[in-house]
Amino acid sequence: MVLSRLFRRRSEPDLQLEQGLAKTRRAVFTEITRLFDRTTLDQELYDDLEMLLIQADVGWDVSQRLVHELRSRVASERIEQPALAREVLREEMIRLLELASQHRKVKIFQRGVPFVTMVVGVNGVGKTTSIAKLAAYHQRFGRTVMLAAGDTFRAAAIDQLAVWGERLDVPVIAHQRGADPGAVVFDAMQAAHARAGDILIVDTAGRLHTKHNLMAELTKLRTIMQRHVDDAPQEVLLVIDATTGQNGLVQAKQFSDSVAITDIMIAKLDGTAKGGIAFSVAKELGTPISYIGTGEKATDLAEFRPETYVDSLFFGTGDEL
Repeated sequence: MVLSRLFRRRSEPDLQLEQGLAKTRRAVFTEITRLFDRTTLDQELYDDLEMLLIQADVGWDVSQRLVHELRSRVASERIEQPALAREVLREEMIRLLELASQHRKVKIFQRGVPFVTMVVGVNGVGKTTSIAKLAAYHQRFGRTVMLAAGDTFRAAAIDQLAVWGERLDVPVIAHQRGADPGAVVFDAMQAAHARAGDILIVDTAGRLHTKHNLMAELTKLRTIMQRHVDDAPQEVLLVIDATTGQNGLVQAKQFSDSVAITDIMIAKLDGTAKGGIAFSVAKELGTPISYIGTGEKATDLAEFRPETYVDSLFFGTGDEL
C-alpha cells in the first residue's frame, strides 16, 4: 500500500457538512495536513500540531490529549512515516467524538403519538433558526410537525417562530408575550394529540441569570408534557453557537448543569473558522452531538457522524492529498 494514500477519506461525503466546515478546513486543517508532508516525525511537528488544534477551537486540554495520544501510539506502534502518523491522528479524533456518541439513544417515532423535542440554550445561540431546521428535517421524512413558542419572555422569539411556521407550513402554538409557558405547552400537547401530530418541537427561554427559576420552569414544562405522553420530552436538545467558541462551551456547561440534556446541536458552524469546537463539546459535556447547523436556510442541517465530521475537516469536495 502506498503511504501517501493511507490518509484518505473513509466515510461517505456530506456536501452540507463539508461546506459548513469550509472555513475551518481552509484556515486550520489544511495546515495540519501539511504538517505531515515531511520525511520524519519531530518535536516541531507535535508543537505546531497542538498550536493549530487550539487555533481551531479544539480546546487546550483536548488538543493536549490528542497530541499525547498521537505521540504514545507513534512510540508504541513504532511508526516512523508521517503519513501513518497522520492516519493515527484521524483515528484518535474520531475515537474522541465516538465516546460521546455512544450514549445516543435510539429515537422511536410513532405515527400520531407526539415525539416531543424540548429545545434549550442561551439566548442568542440561534435556537429559533435551529428549531426551523429541525422541523424541515422531520418533514423530509414525511412526519407532521408542530411548533410551540414556549419562550414567552421575548416577543421576538414568538414572532420569529411564527414566520418560520408560515415558511414551512407548520402550525405554531403561541400566546402573547409574558404568558405562562406552561399554558403554551399544555395547548400545544392537546393540539398535537387532536391533530395526530408526529413531532412537537418546543422552544424555551434561555435566561442563565435566573438559573433556579429556569430549572423550575423546565421541570414544570416536563410535567405538563408527561400528562399527555409518559416519556416526554423524548429529546432535550441543547443548541450551542459555534461562533462563540470556548465561551459558548462555558455557557453550555452552565446550562447543562440545570437541565438533563439528551442531544446537542452545534449551530452557525458555517460562520466560523473554529469548527473544532465539537471536540471540546464531546469531551467536556459528554452528551451526544446529533445535529450540525451548516447555514441560514431551513435545509442547512446535517446529522452528526464522527467519521464524516472528521473527514469533512480534512477533505473538501474535489480536494486531493
